[in-house]
Amino acid sequence: MNPADPRSVRIGKVVINIGVGRSGEAIERARRVIEDLVKQKASSRKAKKSIRDFGVHKGEPIGMKVTIRGPRAAEVLQLLLQARENRIPPTAFDDFGNCSFGIKEHIEIPGVRYSPDIGIFGMNVSAVLERAGYRVARRNRSPAKIGRKHRVGREEAEEFFKKNFAVEIV
Repeated sequence: MNPADPRSVRIGKVVINIGVGRSGEAIERARRVIEDLVKQKASSRKAKKSIRDFGVHKGEPIGMKVTIRGPRAAEVLQLLLQARENRIPPTAFDDFGNCSFGIKEHIEIPGVRYSPDIGIFGMNVSAVLERAGYRVARRNRSPAKIGRKHRVGREEAEEFFKKNFAVEIV
């Protein structure tokens, strides 16, 4: 990856999400898991609607999420891929340069130990790949669309993961 090349692919962000499904003590334990893992403050996700059968009320916190950007995103992604033994199915990639996969138990991540006080949580990981110039879509003043040839595709995303993280796509 050459940073001077405008066509080079890079990691835009990595998002880690733990869906607990209920509020209270479980949310605080999920917060502790994420913050210990990435050393960054996590934010809670609230329920969009009430579901009586599950005991979930609208506006109640039911999940935790953290977004990592910059050079730390690559480090955290490398660690999370090791929990999957650097193997990802081809269905984890979409047509827009995104990769999403799940981790069944957070104790599978290298360096994380089981604590009976916290329990075991599964998590979803999403990595967004982008190129230089993607800011034009997010800026406030005269935002514009990213050209079709400049977008990151499925094949490019797979190649990026194979080359930079030694990921095997099975």
